[in-house]
Amino acid sequence: MTDAAMNDPDRAQRAQLALARLLPKLFRGGQAFVGVEASLSGLDGEQAVTRPAGLPHSVAELTAHVNWWNRWMLDIIEMGEAQPYPKRAADTWPPVQAGDWGRVRNEFYELLSRVDTHAARPDLANPVNHEETIGELLADFALHTAHHFGQIVTVRQALGAWPPPGGGDTW
Repeated sequence: MTDAAMNDPDRAQRAQLALARLLPKLFRGGQAFVGVEASLSGLDGEQAVTRPAGLPHSVAELTAHVNWWNRWMLDIIEMGEAQPYPKRAADTWPPVQAGDWGRVRNEFYELLSRVDTHAARPDLANPVNHEETIGELLADFALHTAHHFGQIVTVRQALGAWPPPGGGDTW
């Protein structure tokens, strides 16, 4: 938030409300991109773990990675303290088997419901660590989620599993 917004309580409150309205759309999708529920719908375990030729990750791996980071962020917000940063990027990509897909998908939805609770908080401008506010941390992770869900669409397109039964743009 800018210094001007911080010095004008009405402006700061409007900015806070705008961010609170935007955050769920960033995590869930909306007008700008297909929602996460639709993006994950209609895949069986085998499809979810298939890595198309030339692509580095499967839908299940991408979802498990998003879960890892969303859980990490929620731990910071809910515990009120910094969590250890992973030593290697590979540590944030848990292995996923076809039989794990239902659990990974359900975990994504459970974490998303926890995020929804925090996105509506009235204290998004409060610091959560030495560098960010709650709102900034949530926005950063919303963009991370949106980034990887764009990749999920690409993987599904390469698998011939797009659009999903829930619908989605085909262009």
